[in-house]
Amino acid sequence: MKNELMIREPELYFDSIHQELNNFLRDAFSSHSLANPLNIKKISTWRPAVEVKQNDKNYKVKVQLPGIKKDNIVVELDNDFMTIAAEIHEEREEKEQKEKNERYHTSEFRYGKYMRTISFDQPVKTEDAEADYKDGVLTITVPKQNPHTKEPKRLTVK
Repeated sequence: MKNELMIREPELYFDSIHQELNNFLRDAFSSHSLANPLNIKKISTWRPAVEVKQNDKNYKVKVQLPGIKKDNIVVELDNDFMTIAAEIHEEREEKEQKEKNERYHTSEFRYGKYMRTISFDQPVKTEDAEADYKDGVLTITVPKQNPHTKEPKRLTVK
């Protein structure tokens, strides 16, 4: 059981409930929402879903970032932490659409910043890490550092 990661799925449910409650309160009590609740810009920081696996040699981290361009993704590694940040911007309407008085009826897309920090249970080789982004999923492979295993030393009590 040494060096195993814990699965923390229940917090995802609480994040979802928390976000839904925030959306409800914002929509219900925002003075702008009373005028037109469909035109509210939803700008906040999201926590993307992650999957972390490990074996004897490395960690493999998958992050769901749908609709984000790879140039807008930043991954920073430290000895035992990794931070993934990204941002998705709302598409700007063209002049033709504005002239037609076109507006949103419903929009459930998430715009804004995405950020997630993952901690590893042992130091990693930051210089050998690799990242690949395909079909909205960022896959990061981070090799583990090989700790020098030494035999326990018994001290002589004097």
